[in-house]
Amino acid sequence: MDYTHLGRSGLSVSRICLGTMNFGSYTEPADAHTIMDHALEHGVNFFDTANTYGRPRAEGVTESIVGDWFAQGAGRRDRVVLATKLYGGKGDWPNDQFLSAVNIRQACEASLRRLRTDHLDLYQMHHVDRQTPWEEIWEAFTVLRTQGKVIYFGSSNFAGWHIAQAQEAALRHGAFGIVSEQSLYNLAERTVELEVLPACQGYGLGVLPWSPLQSGLLGGILARQAGASADPGRSRGEAAEMVEGRREQIAAYEAYCAELGIPPAEVALAWLLHQPAVTAPIAGPRTLEQFEHAVHATTVKLDEKALARLDEIFPGPGGAAPEAYAW
Repeated sequence: MDYTHLGRSGLSVSRICLGTMNFGSYTEPADAHTIMDHALEHGVNFFDTANTYGRPRAEGVTESIVGDWFAQGAGRRDRVVLATKLYGGKGDWPNDQFLSAVNIRQACEASLRRLRTDHLDLYQMHHVDRQTPWEEIWEAFTVLRTQGKVIYFGSSNFAGWHIAQAQEAALRHGAFGIVSEQSLYNLAERTVELEVLPACQGYGLGVLPWSPLQSGLLGGILARQAGASADPGRSRGEAAEMVEGRREQIAAYEAYCAELGIPPAEVALAWLLHQPAVTAPIAGPRTLEQFEHAVHATTVKLDEKALARLDEIFPGPGGAAPEAYAW
């Protein structure tokens, strides 16, 4: 496994991040524990979760599954760079969600309990909160860092402007700022290339693409449909709806993957790993087999010809703004 720094920080993380969103929704706890064990065996040291993952949603089910795995000992917690998120909540009380100082404190304490740990390596804002001042957010984050409960902070689903706001406010506060941004980014969805990726590169943030297979669209869906053996679950349903408007494009993609002799899921992940702003795609497997494909993608090398062909099939927005739409 290759490792790289998370953004401008000195923290080393694997080039694949194990996403846990399916744990407790589509993956049973015992199977989730097996996947996490295999992750460590393959050198994957970067795990991502959130306080809203699992079912019932927003009750910390997935965090609890990860915490139970840590509780088995054998150095599991010490070997993992642990990332979780806050923003959403059950909403039973006015301050059970968003990014107020009250919820930041309460949500962090709750995640620590569920994860059975005394600290989080990366605490991420799951969405921008337009109602809470950045000064309040950074003051609350600084308290957590001073207490030793959080080491680094990150964002998710931010626009380029929000990243600039966050970093400039951190600078005024004397804080290190955010070190990473989780964004929807894959071959089929490249909007972030306009402003989010340039903002991340400008401010020294690592990019953690979520949904690298676009909910299964890039995982060989046409071949599975033809064989009447599509995987059950969330990804299949979403991808099946999307594929009807992009069938010709997906067919060209799967044909090219066949020409390369590489499974489509691995090509999609490998393409992200070839993008200069990307630190680690977040692979969220439901099964051990899916996880093995994600790990193998780190060994796939795409030459300039292959990258150019993939750009032809899935053209991006034309580069960064403003040149992409102006001059």
